[in-house]
Amino acid sequence: PQLSKKAMLQVLQSGKCGGRSLMAFRVPRRAVGTGGAPPPPLPQPEDPVAPTILGKEALAGRSLWASYSNRVFDRMNNPRHRGEITREEAERAGCKLVVAQYGAEACGDKVVMYWAVDPKTSVIKDAKFQTFGCGTAIASSDATAELCIGKTVDETLHITNITVEQHLRDRPDVPAIPPQKMHCSVMAHDVVKRAAAQAKGVPLSSLQNNEIVCECAQVTLSDIKDAIRLNDLKTVDQITQYTKAGAFCKSCVRRGGHEKRKWYLVDILKQVREEMAAASAPAQQQEQQPAGEETAVDTAFSRMTLKQKSQALARVLRERVAPMLAEDGGGIEVRDVREDVAAGGPVQLFVRYRGQCEGCPGAATFTLTAIQRILRETLHHDAIDVVPEDV
Repeated sequence: PQLSKKAMLQVLQSGKCGGRSLMAFRVPRRAVGTGGAPPPPLPQPEDPVAPTILGKEALAGRSLWASYSNRVFDRMNNPRHRGEITREEAERAGCKLVVAQYGAEACGDKVVMYWAVDPKTSVIKDAKFQTFGCGTAIASSDATAELCIGKTVDETLHITNITVEQHLRDRPDVPAIPPQKMHCSVMAHDVVKRAAAQAKGVPLSSLQNNEIVCECAQVTLSDIKDAIRLNDLKTVDQITQYTKAGAFCKSCVRRGGHEKRKWYLVDILKQVREEMAAASAPAQQQEQQPAGEETAVDTAFSRMTLKQKSQALARVLRERVAPMLAEDGGGIEVRDVREDVAAGGPVQLFVRYRGQCEGCPGAATFTLTAIQRILRETLHHDAIDVVPEDV
């Protein structure tokens, strides 16, 4: 308050105040308009479907800068992969040059991604970026370029802004970017899809096969609906836990966020739960019939539709597998269920490990064997294969 406008402008242009970088300052966590008193506790929702807090409300009384990791600050100020790759440089390395961009400078955000791709193996030998945007966009683009190097073009499609955010964490359990700024990292994910489409020589639309509900986490409508059905989710918090939709800016949770959305999690949850209730009515009548011998259980599973098999598998995971993994701080979620009926193949259950199970060496061996055994024995069906992702 004691600085003149001219002096304040000089401080902002130099990036320093009193010899210290502005990055070094941390805003105390004080409530606005309360005389410096700590912010009052936020009201808890009575409705289990409603979120605890919307993203724009989370800004009050909190320091945004204090929510960034040191790695993000480092990448903001010292990006490793900033620059461009020329056609001559790519050709000297025996690679094909791919240049993709997303956004527009007029809107305040733009990122250009450069790939040097080996035409024989589709492996990205080098990646660089140029970004016109905020510090979060710079750090995210730098981390994205780093994650692309050494991967095939197809493998880069699995890089999301969630992957990037986790790559920028100082500690595995502490987010690197505040929720209100996660949408700034989505540009990096979008430009990767455009680069992959160019490298593969296919239209971008072929790589975008579903409608995005949560822009921050890039979660599609089908992902959310499948998660609700397969895991019998009943609240928005559970949807967020399983898919990360609504974990960041929260605009997609319900109306009233800082950005308008076509789809909201509360509406999707209500719609899917109503559909599940209508579909389960005939099944409940069938369950009330006297159970037959053990072989009849196997016949019942074999005759189920794929949707019914998915629900049965999810129920066993929830009731028998999840408690076992939770004892060691782990978890599991259903990602997909597939079956090639024409070829007579097994029912394939695609899962993703959570918590301590992520990255655990035993997740692909002993744990996987135990999960398959529990499913096969409980459902009396040997043709069930569990396929973990990212293992």
